[in-house]
Amino acid sequence: MLRYSVFYIIAVLAVAFAHLARESGHNYYWAFSILGPLALLGIWDLVQTRHSVLRNYPIIGHLRWLFEEIRPELRQYFFTGDKEEEPFNRDQRSLVYQRAKDVEDNTPFGTKLDVYEENYAWLNHSMAPKPISEAACRTLVGGPDCKQPYSASVLNISALSFGALSGNAIAALNKGAKLGNFAHDTGEGSISRYHRSGGGDLIWEIGTGYFGCRKEDGSFCADTFAARASEEQVRMIEIKLSQGAKPGHGGILPGAKVTPEIAEARDVPQGQDVISPPAHSAFSTPIQMMEFIAVLREKSGGKPVGFKLCVGHRWEFMALCKAMIETGIAPDFIVVDGSEGGTGAAPLEFTDHIGTPLVDGLAFVQNALVGSGLRGKISVAASGKVISAFDMVKLMSLGADWVNAARAFMFAVGCIQSQACHTNRCPTGVATQDKRRQAALDVDDKAKRVFNYHRNTIHALTEVLSSAGLASPEDLRREHFWVRDGDSIAHPAEERGQWIAQGSLLDGSAFDRIMRYWNMAQADTFAPKN
Repeated sequence: MLRYSVFYIIAVLAVAFAHLARESGHNYYWAFSILGPLALLGIWDLVQTRHSVLRNYPIIGHLRWLFEEIRPELRQYFFTGDKEEEPFNRDQRSLVYQRAKDVEDNTPFGTKLDVYEENYAWLNHSMAPKPISEAACRTLVGGPDCKQPYSASVLNISALSFGALSGNAIAALNKGAKLGNFAHDTGEGSISRYHRSGGGDLIWEIGTGYFGCRKEDGSFCADTFAARASEEQVRMIEIKLSQGAKPGHGGILPGAKVTPEIAEARDVPQGQDVISPPAHSAFSTPIQMMEFIAVLREKSGGKPVGFKLCVGHRWEFMALCKAMIETGIAPDFIVVDGSEGGTGAAPLEFTDHIGTPLVDGLAFVQNALVGSGLRGKISVAASGKVISAFDMVKLMSLGADWVNAARAFMFAVGCIQSQACHTNRCPTGVATQDKRRQAALDVDDKAKRVFNYHRNTIHALTEVLSSAGLASPEDLRREHFWVRDGDSIAHPAEERGQWIAQGSLLDGSAFDRIMRYWNMAQADTFAPKN
């Protein structure tokens, strides 16, 4: 294969020049003295397990670090032929790499940021810091009707499906989750053999294709669901309404990509196109959705059941709240996904302009649940470009009980953002179904890195919370988090947004704009009231 061609050529030339030097004298030793060490370097690249790029690109893979120092787009062009700029902040990606490799991540000479720029944010510290243990960084998920509540870490792996990611990448993520005692969201591709291999806790995501619990016609199958939901590894059930990358957009997996392993995980025929419709067929109204949640909770033996969405029309979420009140059925948790998040490929219009950004969506969901008197029964999670402990603090101060991260954990297993996910030629074996490419990703080594990243980020979170004088993430309030506006005036988050009081939607005392959406919402339909 082409990616090994340089190594093969150098190895052959090294052997040839060694033979010529032996037969014809020292005139050929100079060539062997160069090619021989390079051939040995290539052999070492193939057998080592720490760097997937080097296993897939022996010898030439070392150029990646040189390009990284010069210009990152050179490294991208070399591996993918794509000259586009990197989609994510290099310093933040480096932070993940450092923590995953258990390397000290302290930075000298102060912040690199302009602290007076618009939207600069910070957490205020306390003159009375408090010690905090990492045991405090967990939250109990499960409402009044939940029989098997789950103690979740405040940092978990967001939805990453087998099929989008390689089997080795999924196995490494799950094994890392087991080592660190945190949860791994399956993504809508369902539970594969690779999710099971590590024994880590699973959040089973159920999308519109009902993969893993579907009938032949693609509709939901309660019996199949009950069988899989009863597995010990499955700790929570998550209905995917929409995702940040492409909210309101369905998908198709071409038959050519439906391998025997993917067919096994998704309960679909091998080699046939697989459709994920834009909308669910198991329910079509808010009340029906609550009834569906009740079915999943009963069939799973009382495990926590929730849903994930990127916030869209405000009245539709309000309609869900009204349906919860009318039926007396509420989810155990809600995951708010931001439109800026999403590791999956999507049309440009959806990636850039469809859906509500995470901070705005999270604030709205918090307001809706508080205003309707439901917040105490439902846990809230947030996902969307979460990398550092400060990202977590920001979201938890706005109402999240825990956060999910996708790309950070992809970085931890070796992703270098080559943007080759759709080509099946991922240079690190993370986002490919090519058996030879993914074999370069060593599961045990990358699982340790997943564990390290989680452990070090949680440790950083405890240090940040301690500096603020807080004993637990639950103690975070909007008053602790400050943001500088465009007018250069700093405000606490409590003043920057409009926040409503407990039950104020029910008694009509909430501010006019949010009351307008509440009045538009109807429990028996997602359509707005005229």
